[in-house]
Amino acid sequence: MPPALRPAALAAALLLLGATTGCSLLAAPGDRTPGGAPAPLPPKQVVLTAAQALDDGGGARIDVVEEGPAGRRTATGTLTWGARDEGALTVVDERGTGQLTVRDGGLDLVYQGAPPRHAERGTAETLDSRAGAEPGGYAGGWMTGLVTNPGSRAYAIAQNGKLGSLGGEQLAGMTVAHYQGSAPVGEYFAADGELSPERLTVVVDWYRQHGVAEIGYDVWVGPGERLLRLRETAKGSGGTTVTTTDVSASGAEETTPATDG
Repeated sequence: MPPALRPAALAAALLLLGATTGCSLLAAPGDRTPGGAPAPLPPKQVVLTAAQALDDGGGARIDVVEEGPAGRRTATGTLTWGARDEGALTVVDERGTGQLTVRDGGLDLVYQGAPPRHAERGTAETLDSRAGAEPGGYAGGWMTGLVTNPGSRAYAIAQNGKLGSLGGEQLAGMTVAHYQGSAPVGEYFAADGELSPERLTVVVDWYRQHGVAEIGYDVWVGPGERLLRLRETAKGSGGTTVTTTDVSASGAEETTPATDG
């Protein structure tokens, strides 16, 4: 199952929020600057709260786009976590259009006219067509990201404590808060806390071999403490790869276009 959010750290963040829950993401009620304007909430608080809200929701629809020197990939579908561990996504990559299903930690990927391929969650990267020659089957995290609760990923980002605010901007017809940061590759993936030391070494080595020293990240949070978008940017010796994940309520009729912003 996707890694659970860490209760102790989240409890501390939520205590800090107190009565601000449900109010503006950009200001806490009763907390004013000397000039009288609402004081902004720390980015870490906002993202931790949005991550918790998404985790509590138990599922989401995701629209993912990866663009880089190796080409463009997309994936669209739904994930559920918690009581159920399931997913159904349509993946379009260099192999064509495939159907990725997740159930109880097992992954099955089927392309038209080809036999199904199976993996467990811990070996999801072996389903990636780019994984063959890479150490430990790692291929940049595309498949792993598709089957991971976005709330868990946002939580790990916030735990780095290096998020800065870019202020409010328009996204999907609403004003949202945009946060941005970066971290050295080792710190970025170690913050997840779920990778074994051996697997962490494999992942970090893969990025180093590709000339990636740090990972840039962006998070967009909308009204009602909704996590709307995550973006990961990896600049390496072969160019820049950008992966954008848009998140909406599971079963929603409309999704946020991944090409906005």
